[in-house]
Amino acid sequence: MQDVLDQPVLVLNRLWQAVNIIGAKRAFAILARGHAQVVHGESSDYRMFSLMDWLDFSHHNPPLEAVEAVHTPNCVIRLPKVILLTYFDRLPCKELKLTRNNVFERDRCTCQYCGKLFRDEELNLDHVIPRDRGGRTTWENIVCSCIACNSHKANRLPHEAGLRLIRRPVRPKWRPVISMLLRTHDRERWKDFLDLAYWNVELED
Repeated sequence: MQDVLDQPVLVLNRLWQAVNIIGAKRAFAILARGHAQVVHGESSDYRMFSLMDWLDFSHHNPPLEAVEAVHTPNCVIRLPKVILLTYFDRLPCKELKLTRNNVFERDRCTCQYCGKLFRDEELNLDHVIPRDRGGRTTWENIVCSCIACNSHKANRLPHEAGLRLIRRPVRPKWRPVISMLLRTHDRERWKDFLDLAYWNVELED
């Protein structure tokens, strides 16, 4: 049961903005205190459930997969996938740290020069403007690059090496959980609540 209770649940604030990911066990605790409701349905027809309403819904609509429910001696409770907080309407102010893994997440483990997808261990971080030419180690000057492109670019500007960035490097938006959301298997189920357009901004000519 513990594995089931560790399943991820997306948390929305009162403005329906994604603010966190928590385990199902914690989600049930928040629901039990009346601090949230379950969000369930399709994009044009979402319904809200208190915990008691969710228990009743689960009884009449059991999940197809056993891993999508908690089994107790008396009932089967569907695992919520999204909950809406009833008391929190702010956005997290925590800033995402500039780390190797977070850059890989921002760039989707895709070389920003050749556009190919690689495993983490096959990637490097590249200073678009080399450090000895005034380039700083900032979100706006660091990109994910494969070893071949990184070696070819060497200590040059991209255009000097015949390369072009496929996406301008930028500082991530406010969401500190975006890196987790991008790789989760529930991303498709959560897509209506995630603003991923930010990660697909094309360079201007």
